[in-house]
Amino acid sequence: MYKAFLRFSFFFCCIICSTAVVKAQLAMPDSKPKTGMGKSLSADDDKPKEYDIAGITVSGIHYLDEDLLIAVTGLSVGNKVRLPNDESIAKAIRNLWKQELFSDVSVSVTKIVGNKIFLDIKVEERPRLSKYNFRGIRKSEAQELREKTGLVKGRVVTEATQKETIVRIQKYFSEKGYGDVKVSVKEKIDTVSVNGVVLTFDIDKGNKTHINQVNIAGNTHATDLRLKRTLRSTKEMARISFHRADEISVYEPNESSFGRYLVNKDFLSPSKTLQALDPYFRFNIFSSSKFNPKKYEDDKQSLVAYYNSLGYRDASIAADTVYKVENGNINVDIKVKEGHKYYFGNIEWKGNTKYSNEYLTKVLGIKKGDVYNQELLEKRLGRQLSPEGGDVSSLYMDDGYLFFNIDPVESSIVGDTINYEMHITEGPQATIRNVSIVGNDRTNEHVIRRELYTLPGNKFSRTDLVRSQRQIANLGFFDGEKIGIQPKPNPEDGTVDIEYSLVEKSSDQLQLSAGFGGGVKFYGNIGITFTNFSLRNIFKPKFWDPLPVGDGQRLSVNYQSNGAYYNSLNFSFTEPWLGGRKPNALTTNLLYSRYSGVSYPLPADSSYLRVIGGGLSLSKRLKWPDDNFVFTYGINYQNYKLKDYALVTDANNNPFSNGTSHNLFFKLTLARYSIDQPLYPRSGSNINFTFQFTPPYSLFSGQNYLNESPAQKYKWIEYHRYRFTAEWYQKVSGNLIFKLATKYGFLGYYNSDIGSSPFERFQVGGDGLGGYNFFIGKDIIAHRGYKDVYASNAIMFNKYTAELRYPFSLNPSSTIYGLMFVEAANAWNSFKDYNPFELRRSAGLGVRIFLPMFGLLGLDYGVGFDRYNKQTGNTKLSNIASFTFMLGFEPD
Repeated sequence: MYKAFLRFSFFFCCIICSTAVVKAQLAMPDSKPKTGMGKSLSADDDKPKEYDIAGITVSGIHYLDEDLLIAVTGLSVGNKVRLPNDESIAKAIRNLWKQELFSDVSVSVTKIVGNKIFLDIKVEERPRLSKYNFRGIRKSEAQELREKTGLVKGRVVTEATQKETIVRIQKYFSEKGYGDVKVSVKEKIDTVSVNGVVLTFDIDKGNKTHINQVNIAGNTHATDLRLKRTLRSTKEMARISFHRADEISVYEPNESSFGRYLVNKDFLSPSKTLQALDPYFRFNIFSSSKFNPKKYEDDKQSLVAYYNSLGYRDASIAADTVYKVENGNINVDIKVKEGHKYYFGNIEWKGNTKYSNEYLTKVLGIKKGDVYNQELLEKRLGRQLSPEGGDVSSLYMDDGYLFFNIDPVESSIVGDTINYEMHITEGPQATIRNVSIVGNDRTNEHVIRRELYTLPGNKFSRTDLVRSQRQIANLGFFDGEKIGIQPKPNPEDGTVDIEYSLVEKSSDQLQLSAGFGGGVKFYGNIGITFTNFSLRNIFKPKFWDPLPVGDGQRLSVNYQSNGAYYNSLNFSFTEPWLGGRKPNALTTNLLYSRYSGVSYPLPADSSYLRVIGGGLSLSKRLKWPDDNFVFTYGINYQNYKLKDYALVTDANNNPFSNGTSHNLFFKLTLARYSIDQPLYPRSGSNINFTFQFTPPYSLFSGQNYLNESPAQKYKWIEYHRYRFTAEWYQKVSGNLIFKLATKYGFLGYYNSDIGSSPFERFQVGGDGLGGYNFFIGKDIIAHRGYKDVYASNAIMFNKYTAELRYPFSLNPSSTIYGLMFVEAANAWNSFKDYNPFELRRSAGLGVRIFLPMFGLLGLDYGVGFDRYNKQTGNTKLSNIASFTFMLGFEPD
């Protein structure tokens, strides 16, 4: 009863106060009107009287529309009001306050004529933002804040606006590791702008807040180190610096000073001391120790998820705290509650008619007695969709069961064993009815449709959806990160419509590169590649952008030169679907090159090698072993002319200086390509085996070539040549990708009297930019960390590469990713010298930038370990390391 009385009293007081405010804001005329103009009304008159509103005016506005403001009040001419305490006046004032545009609102009576009343709405507009500035931060940070704060010129400035902006600034710097940022704001009237103000935000970032220690308690079944690895963004600080080649300093998080550790001076054989520092190298050196509250919350969930994967389904964070320590950094204390370890028990299937219980259990891959793992269960059931498939949901959905659903239910828990019932709703099989494509502004629809595996009339298949997405991405015409696939079920007739939404990107490339070294010295390269060319629209100007586009054909022109001493021109054209019905690609190419064997000031035509050639090839997609295989066969011809050119030698190093050689060869290639997308692959492989051979002319002629001159031996070049290349991509975590690659090459001969051809050999080492060697038939194999070529005339080579890649930007207009690599390679001039374990090793870091008009640009810094030599004094890092530039293409 007492509480009810208090509520009534409070409500009554609010009514009185509200009435008083409205009454005070309803100002009446100061004097009586003249005779005939009506009677004045006192604000204190207790006798309410009804009036008709004859006019409404608005005063005090600078930016707002008068009619719109009157409409907001709800008042209009002709309305009746009872003064002095009419509710419509109070409501009008409240409506204006709700707009949060005014610092003061009042309604006054300007005059009264009989029962006609004239009102004036007087407002004081809040100031508007004319400018805003940030002080105390870098220009780049200020630019990012302009996008994140949401401040817009002309926006009404309120205290809430200022507080909200301060919060966003603090959040921005908090995510960058500044946990003690202080922000103040100053408001200044802008004398140039009407009712405008200038806001200046003074920002004191302070020092970055690093994590001094992460302390974990309560864990008995997982080590501290393993649990800390689950905290991907919450890392302890570890500072390591190299003072000399034999000394390393490591900052111990538990101590307040640096400790020094000696290592073996031969850094190629580090002492066991480094093993003690292994956790720092593996987990701390390449990660940030900044504290980010949002990421910290995610990390705690990751820690619990790790425990769940070990069978501790009830694991939780019992308590955690973050606190400052004396050095200004913070410590993080986490107490975990592990709970009991559980195991899978009996798994029963309910509702399945398509597949037997035994088969579903086999596909699930979880047996009674296995350690309980919720994440694994979700993955094997297919409740978390993955491109790889192989789960229960994929089994059904690849056979048309689009409406399939599975619900795992814990039927009972006996001790540490959890029994499950899998409730399945199979539903009917769905047939694809319509397939639509949107967003292809430049590419003709038939180019996309011929790549799809989801065809009208076929049964729905999730695998076909994933494959279609990959095929579209591999075209290179669309943003692979924004390919949308939207199945639209039609339960009434058991069909499904599928819509592909695409975002076009520029795929044409302007290749520019430059190099310095070798006999050519400085040279340049310019090339233009149109990857979505349309030959049939070449006489239709409306399809030109800047050349006719839309049919997915590829046109490439490349020119290299260093003036009169070196010129090379290459042209190629590819029709990917010859005839338009099957993915049979026709490629034709032409080339011309001329390289002088002398340099300035000698005449360029006094010594040279000239080559003219071309080729034709046809590629066919196979259905066996699977449709990722492509078989390519072709024929090529090259004509070499040598004039006093001594750079080409035969198998016995005798010069082949003058004469003409013909190279007519056949090329067979078997390749399997299953990479998910070409720009930044996350999964799949690219495997390629090439067999290139000429007819064995010498075996047909019956001639003895042992004592013949090189010009006679190589009039018709003969050889058989093999290349094998394989690349695999595997996701490690998130967008962190592991790449493994291997390359092999071998050049054989038919006749021992002739030996290996002087052409079609391998050059290993350097940066791969020595493009001038391409036209004499050498494959150039780059080796990062070795700036000089160490094998220029080899008949066989091996190369192995491993990389860790992480993207900084996946925007198709500027894709950027960093990488760490290790490489090993070597080449041999004869088969008897071949030793697969005799490899030159290197390691380093690099970055790749893809710009649509320039292709792939890259910079690598590699250390060639086998260049280290105490005897020659080649022990400094600057002598054994080198930068490698990559412009326009990825070196072999």
